[in-house]
Amino acid sequence: MSERGMRPAGTRAGQWSRSGRVGAAAKLMLGWVALLWLIEAVDYSTGHALDTYGITAREADGLSGIPLAPFLHFGFDHVASNSVPLLVLGFVTALSGIGRFLAVCAAIILADGFAVWLISPPHSITAGASGLIFGLFGYLLVRGFVERSPLGIAVAVVIAAVWGTTFLAGALPTDSVVSWQAHLFGLLAGAAVALLARPRPEVAAL
Repeated sequence: MSERGMRPAGTRAGQWSRSGRVGAAAKLMLGWVALLWLIEAVDYSTGHALDTYGITAREADGLSGIPLAPFLHFGFDHVASNSVPLLVLGFVTALSGIGRFLAVCAAIILADGFAVWLISPPHSITAGASGLIFGLFGYLLVRGFVERSPLGIAVAVVIAAVWGTTFLAGALPTDSVVSWQAHLFGLLAGAAVALLARPRPEVAAL
């Protein structure tokens, strides 16, 4: 075997693995945010016809809006306000693996969406990625501590310092126009997912 075909295990291969993970997370979140803008452009061109596909509280048809609502927004300002936190928090979460990230998002969207459907004001329609964003915030805030990961704890401290006050204020019923229900239950759903998905301690056989 030629020596040029050999390399120490865990050096360049590991570097490529980390680089590939970062690239995959970045591409996923850039594509996700771009999709939100595209959907809102379609919504705008149709006279906001897509807005009705959000979560309509306590109506049977409104349940179909649970998986759709995080991709719909009420105007470009709404999309713009959600783009940066979704991009950042989604990217950080996706660094743990795309499959795990998608599972976390699905759990948050379903739990938060059902809570919004159940307790929002009658006949209200809720849409927007903010529930998922609050969920990712809650997930990252708790994950590092339950997994006892120094890096995860550092991430939790940083995002709490940057966005903690904003997120906690957003989860309070202080604005009748904003769905605090989506924010609050998204936050709780993300924290719950982090707790439920924590690694189980190994039990030694006797």
